[in-house]
Amino acid sequence: MTVTADRTASASTAADTDAEKSVAERLLDSSRQLSYDPQTEVDWDAPLDTSFHGTSPEWSTLYGTAYWDELTEAQRTELTRQESACVASTGIWFELILQQMMLRDIYAMDRTSAEFQWALTEIADECRHSIMFARGSERLGAPAYLPKRLTMELGRFFKTVAQGEAAYAAILVAEEVLDVMQRDWMRDERVVPMVRTINNIHVVEESRHMKFARDETIERMRGIGALRRHYSAISVASAAYFIVTSMVSDEVYEVAGLDVARAKREAKANAHHHSMMRSSCRGLMEFLESAGLLTRPAAAIYRRAHLL
Repeated sequence: MTVTADRTASASTAADTDAEKSVAERLLDSSRQLSYDPQTEVDWDAPLDTSFHGTSPEWSTLYGTAYWDELTEAQRTELTRQESACVASTGIWFELILQQMMLRDIYAMDRTSAEFQWALTEIADECRHSIMFARGSERLGAPAYLPKRLTMELGRFFKTVAQGEAAYAAILVAEEVLDVMQRDWMRDERVVPMVRTINNIHVVEESRHMKFARDETIERMRGIGALRRHYSAISVASAAYFIVTSMVSDEVYEVAGLDVARAKREAKANAHHHSMMRSSCRGLMEFLESAGLLTRPAAAIYRRAHLL
């Protein structure tokens, strides 16, 4: 009985101690226990089997259209591999923005704090992810896809001025949208094994980043005024619009050997893909609403991007 009581007390004390830890401390613990090195985890030397897709076919921008039905299987797999590479390139673009916003946020932070150390850990993760995405895109035989010039410049502006809840909620939006896609792709045996491994690494490590972004968004929203809340809501929604509409470049269709004008037209009107995007963002929209960042003007922007 004494031994049982001691064990119970010990377990209770451990639970209390864990509960007292900050979110950053718990994330640091998790990072130490489960992190990956893409340089060794991914089989970069494996030959590319072109019978595999780059994404789950259902996530292709043309899936469900008349044009998709007309494509050969070889054309479909090439298209999804190019789409996968383009999504990865868009991920690199936003991860670069994310890193700069976080570095600016912690510039004068207490160097001994768990929050400072976690932020640097997250930035280190993002550096590895960007290299991983770059190598993966190269192995898929894709060019260096970039967002349109206007979007690139708007991103440059956003990373310079965004702060507080706007910065962290925008980070969350980008990570959540990609997370849902990649959870499907990493489980799909039709997808290139290299891509599945890359997606698995990203999903595991980004889960910590999303937890931190949600926590920071809620924390930064406390006590802010109505004007700032509305401004932040519009800023986050606008960032989401440009991120999502940049995920698949028009250049993808050209590289895949398709009729670019027709592909763009059918992708733009693809109700199936729009439905997939809305479904993937249901939890995200619920969080933004609970945080006070889903105002009516912001919701209009999300609807235009087919996220709501």
